[in-house]
Amino acid sequence: MKQSVAVVLSIFGLLAAGGIATACSLSGDDGTMQSESFINPVFEPVLADPSVIEANGMFYAYGTEDDWGDGEGNRLVPIVKSDDLVNWEYTGEAFGESPQWKEEGGIWAPDIAYYQDRYYLYYSVSTWGDANPAIGVAVADDPEGPFEDQGKLFDSEEIGVPNSIDPQLFVDDGTPYLFWGSWYGIWGIELTEDGLDYTGDKFEIAGTDFEAPYIIERDGEYIFFGSKGSCCEGQWSEYRVAVGKADNVKGPYVDQNGTDLLHSSGTVILSGSDAFAGPGHNAILTDDEGQDWILYHAVDQDEPWIGSGTTRRPLMLDPIDWDNDWPEVNDGKPGEAEQEGPFIRND
Repeated sequence: MKQSVAVVLSIFGLLAAGGIATACSLSGDDGTMQSESFINPVFEPVLADPSVIEANGMFYAYGTEDDWGDGEGNRLVPIVKSDDLVNWEYTGEAFGESPQWKEEGGIWAPDIAYYQDRYYLYYSVSTWGDANPAIGVAVADDPEGPFEDQGKLFDSEEIGVPNSIDPQLFVDDGTPYLFWGSWYGIWGIELTEDGLDYTGDKFEIAGTDFEAPYIIERDGEYIFFGSKGSCCEGQWSEYRVAVGKADNVKGPYVDQNGTDLLHSSGTVILSGSDAFAGPGHNAILTDDEGQDWILYHAVDQDEPWIGSGTTRRPLMLDPIDWDNDWPEVNDGKPGEAEQEGPFIRND
């Protein structure tokens, strides 16, 4: 079974959040369940490539290094927290300085997990067009850090996979695996027991149409979520989310037609709309009533840029329904109307 791994969400303080929660709170019969309605996005201006974890009665979300356009410069993996998955506050950065083991590159696509009684943050270091991007890992005793960098796990040249970014830790029956990849196949490899090195041979689970793997286990099946298309071209972004499923964490993963994802683009469940372009790089979370939610970034068509060159990617939240055990999100588009939020137990 999978241990706690990643997912996402955020807010810049209620006044800065475009998806401000409404005052309509609902409680369960025993008074311990609460939900707030909301409108997407749930956090602005940016929380790209989100990952989230529940700890200490709170939810903590982590995003790609970005300049939020507020004069504070780049945030080195921004951390936000919430007690209800709708209202978020910024708490700081996971890193005090960029990792020194790679000469240049931003910290992209962090993945948070609670493993071996500590908080593990797997992350990518890369630049656009980087010939040798890499994946590293940092650890902390508290979800807010400070995170202590443990250095490089591997780089693209060493592991033999170009553009090795977008990690996800998945623990299956006690065995830790790292999944990763971007346009050169989605790959997995077993990690050592301490999660700080890899062992054995890598294996491929999906083809070259995908990046940003995210795997969950549900009712004995493994569900793969991957992103396709351009993530970062403002209102012209064509990011979208497609899925496959398998009976084994190592695959084979197949689409809804039964075609192996090594030869298929997957079954698309979320794509752009007139209001939001480029939804993708998701995480999955289950609330206290058993409802699954997808968290991801998208691009507001009315405000697609920060400054002159950075795509503005606020955080989005939508419920997942399961039709014949396959995930569905709304009508395949980001939610725009007011909707009821996750039910969270407040004891």
